[in-house]
Amino acid sequence: MSGMEKRRENRYASCSSYVDMARAACGAIMDRYDPPQLPPASRWHYHQGVFLHGMIRLWERTKEEPYYRYVRGYADHLIDRNGNFLFSRDELDAIQTGLLLFPLYRRSGDARYRTAAQRLRHLFGTLNRTSEGGFWHKDKYPNQMWLDGLYMGGVFAATYAEAFGEAELFALAVEQERLMRKDMKDPSTGLLYHAWDESRQAPWADPATGRSPEFWGRAIGWYGMAVADIAEKLPAGQEGREELIRSWRELAAALVRYQDGATGLWHQIVDKAGRPDNWLETSCSSLFVYTLAKGVADGHLDAACWDAARRGYNGLLDRMAEDGEGRLVMPDICVGTSAGDYAHYVSRPRSENDLHGVGAFVLACLEMDRAAERMADSMYGKGE
Repeated sequence: MSGMEKRRENRYASCSSYVDMARAACGAIMDRYDPPQLPPASRWHYHQGVFLHGMIRLWERTKEEPYYRYVRGYADHLIDRNGNFLFSRDELDAIQTGLLLFPLYRRSGDARYRTAAQRLRHLFGTLNRTSEGGFWHKDKYPNQMWLDGLYMGGVFAATYAEAFGEAELFALAVEQERLMRKDMKDPSTGLLYHAWDESRQAPWADPATGRSPEFWGRAIGWYGMAVADIAEKLPAGQEGREELIRSWRELAAALVRYQDGATGLWHQIVDKAGRPDNWLETSCSSLFVYTLAKGVADGHLDAACWDAARRGYNGLLDRMAEDGEGRLVMPDICVGTSAGDYAHYVSRPRSENDLHGVGAFVLACLEMDRAAERMADSMYGKGE
């Protein structure tokens, strides 16, 4: 990092507004890409979906219209006047971007968005499943459940249930989480393995358990975000809600244990901080900050989690820099990654401003803002 970049990085480290940091992160991408060109260009894809979900949440927080128009520009480029659009029909990843359709429909009343959401909703009836009923992550990975899938499909299911009254989708989301926890959670660490293969045929699968061998940060981050978002949607008294919140608390305790003491961040392989080729990864750190901060904001996690969220957030700010045009640069984001062994994960390329990371950071900023408000209310008394 050059001296100029280092000085600019320190400016971010002193930024006091969570919302302003979310604006800076969104602006860095908006300045570079028109909505249809978000990579991978002109595709209905979760890369864009995660980032644009953060942007639409920023619009909901600020009511600043450029964010809404940008998200709608992406959706309208891909969805025709009849609500038709092209998406992969054999994978959970295609569903996540559907989270954009609910706020677009609420704001505009445009029936195309509800029709498009219905098309994604019907995938739940066609996707392949394990013998226990868990969704295969993709058809090209037969018999495999991945942690990523709970965020890719489960949050949409719960949101659809809330929006359109299909209560069976609440139960579907809860059951998918239960199966992942059953087959992927390690009781000694409290962490979850990236993937599970019912057939035990994948090269990474343990022949006895079917589990992949490592705790990959971003997969655990997707799981944590999903648990937090699904719990928010579930009605009080919904079967499985309290169990889900317990899972959230147990994961939060594990994340606090494995947080890097010096930087506040988390490693690519979460439990192997001592290995020299392991590295601090910013997208998983953003997702973990989100998981902790949202738990504080929603009243499910305690002050120790708030302290950990703040350390993680400040660690992320310490890593930020600017490019020559003054736009935020988020480094050390792992590119898209399938399941594998330790060498596979730690050798994956790192990128800057990959939408995996920028979207997760925007969402983390907004949950930090909510959590800070709750902590201030609890300390000083609401309204005082």
